[in-house]
Amino acid sequence: MGNATVYALWILASYLAGGIPFGFLIGKMRGIDVRKAGSGNIGATNVFRCVGRKWGLLAFALDVAKGLAPVAAARAWGGGLQYLPLAAGGAAVAGHMLTPYMKFKGGKGVATAFGMLIGLAPGLVAAAFALFCAVFAVSNYISLASCSAAAFLAVAVWIPVPFCAVHGGLPFKIFVTAVAAFVVWKHRSNIARLANGTENKIYLRHRGGSGAGGATEK
Repeated sequence: MGNATVYALWILASYLAGGIPFGFLIGKMRGIDVRKAGSGNIGATNVFRCVGRKWGLLAFALDVAKGLAPVAAARAWGGGLQYLPLAAGGAAVAGHMLTPYMKFKGGKGVATAFGMLIGLAPGLVAAAFALFCAVFAVSNYISLASCSAAAFLAVAVWIPVPFCAVHGGLPFKIFVTAVAAFVVWKHRSNIARLANGTENKIYLRHRGGSGAGGATEK
């Protein structure tokens, strides 16, 4: 089997795995179509808002896992193909954002990209996650925290900082920058709401019966 065929099979399998719409399935299990509630997005954040905190956390964990698993599997398989983990992880993120099971309408890719990067560059992810937590703690905006972490990744991957050093050369840096840019682009409606002051907040604790996550997004 030639290298091109191996890459194609791994990319296809990873794309199909990444496309599993866990958020939508969890909502359906709880009697809620998340496409018709909250923001209408099938990602973990909307599950958190519309279905409940523990279900949102479950959706987040599963979305992270479907980004991490293809990378880990590709690393374990080896095969002497240097960029196979990168290709598999990227395909999983694409599957989440453009899921083939839901007419290529998917989530915003933050959790799945997070899982992919855990497998590729854990130090870099730890720094980005710390920033995410700090921004969310101050603002209570998941979208702002996500875009901040993505922007950090797009810049930090080019800077030789010891605690978040990455290995993979120019292709890896270009890839991470492209994924981060796509994540921000997928949040363009959220960015517009942040700009005009209509983006709703998420609270980890209930605030006077304002919904499953303390806020809903129109």
